[in-house]
Amino acid sequence: MPGLYRDEGVVLKTIKLGESDRIVTIFTRGGGKVRAVAKGVRKTKSRFGARLEPFSRVDLMVHRGKGALDTITQAHLLSSFEEIRSDYDRLTAGAAVAELVEKVTEERERSFSTYSLLLAALEALAAGRVENVVPAFVVKLLSISGYHPQLRACVSCGRTDALAGFSPASGGVVCEGCGPHDPGARRLPPDRITLMGELLDADFGHPGDPGAAAEVTIAFKAYAEYHLERPLKSLRFVVPA
Repeated sequence: MPGLYRDEGVVLKTIKLGESDRIVTIFTRGGGKVRAVAKGVRKTKSRFGARLEPFSRVDLMVHRGKGALDTITQAHLLSSFEEIRSDYDRLTAGAAVAELVEKVTEERERSFSTYSLLLAALEALAAGRVENVVPAFVVKLLSISGYHPQLRACVSCGRTDALAGFSPASGGVVCEGCGPHDPGARRLPPDRITLMGELLDADFGHPGDPGAAAEVTIAFKAYAEYHLERPLKSLRFVVPA
């Protein structure tokens, strides 16, 4: 129903609208993903200032209209996460996290677990714990969104030893016997497979080798893109295709 409501949320992305406005995509605590117009935000004297930058956590007053777009009437900055925007590695990781939320979630579908996960990832990036945030976020978000991968036993035969790869199409790890029969399976050494499970279970900031993190991220990227049936462009800046 049309009307004024208040919520807090994290800005996922912004796009230009006309000469002075922007369409802002926000994942909110109470209402899920919302797209809203911020009028005059690109003007020098805009009342919104820099409060609606990507990754910013804001307290909002929003008018819900009859169409697809709401209108932001007030925005109060709660956390700027400026540390993410001022460092290239954090920025690319933050962009990947934001894009994944934008692609996975449906509009106006409330998910407090997704909102909490998003905040935790941004807080870890702001604190400088960058290496494993992206693969951890990918697997955690997919898991709570209905794409939980099998990481403890072969997804084909159930074998728990001699695990040797990951299959995006089958949705989990494969053993050395089943892997060769799955043309889409990516071969991975045992320590990478162990890391996959650790990233799913542990809090953000799990230490790890950058090379191992990159390999796991590539596997999870393939898994996400297979099930979402769309590319994740921001992840290309974190790991190669």
